[in-house]
Amino acid sequence: MTSEFLFWLALPFKMAVTAAFVVAATTTAERAGALIGALVATLPIAAGPAYVFLALDHDVAFIATSALSSLAINAATAVFALVYAFAAQRHGVLLAVATALTAWTILAVVVRWFDWTLPGALVLNVAVISACAAIGRHLRDVRMPLVTRRWYDVPLRAAMTALLVAVVVSLSGRVGPAVTGVLAVFPIVMTSLMVILQLRIGGKASAAVLVNTITGLAGFSTCLVTLHLAAVPLGTPVALTLALAVSIAANLLIFAARRSGFPL
Repeated sequence: MTSEFLFWLALPFKMAVTAAFVVAATTTAERAGALIGALVATLPIAAGPAYVFLALDHDVAFIATSALSSLAINAATAVFALVYAFAAQRHGVLLAVATALTAWTILAVVVRWFDWTLPGALVLNVAVISACAAIGRHLRDVRMPLVTRRWYDVPLRAAMTALLVAVVVSLSGRVGPAVTGVLAVFPIVMTSLMVILQLRIGGKASAAVLVNTITGLAGFSTCLVTLHLAAVPLGTPVALTLALAVSIAANLLIFAARRSGFPL
């Protein structure tokens, strides 16, 4: 398969899968609360398809290296969520999302300056995610307001997400492998959640969902660690399956810990 063929094959799949999960995550947040919605959103629902299609065109060493790059960038995504949560308290959706995306872009560039090892990327994630979770803790416990559903809600959410995915994936096809690990974890799902939820339930409630995703990013980091460590010795199909299983298990543990009152 050529790279161009894989790109066009992957694009509609990524658009459809990501849109479906964003609809599920926003609906879950509205019905079940910010925590559950956030944990759904931090499963590898955008990065997963990206890595599946990367695996069709690259060897296991490439996948392992990209996963390590993604792990380092995951710390920037925690800051991204925190910046949005604070901006959404006072500003409308456009300014709040733009501020968060600007912060993520700057941090992603800074992270790319360094050659990361697994211990270094892990320390970065632990430090940044812990700090962001502590700083934003007072914003996360907000009751989700009741929302009157309209017939066009689900198609609109799916269309918004699919459009965003199309833009990002199209760019990724032109920048080459050097930044593949960064683009694979571009916060498509979280950005879509910001736009959709703030327009529907307001800044404070949508901020609560995004602050809860910070803890969920700890679970996502375990997914990337698993992929990095397992890709070379076990092969990409097994590594991707294990990474998904670990991500789900980690988020279930986070949910159980939060429900039992553990201060995550």
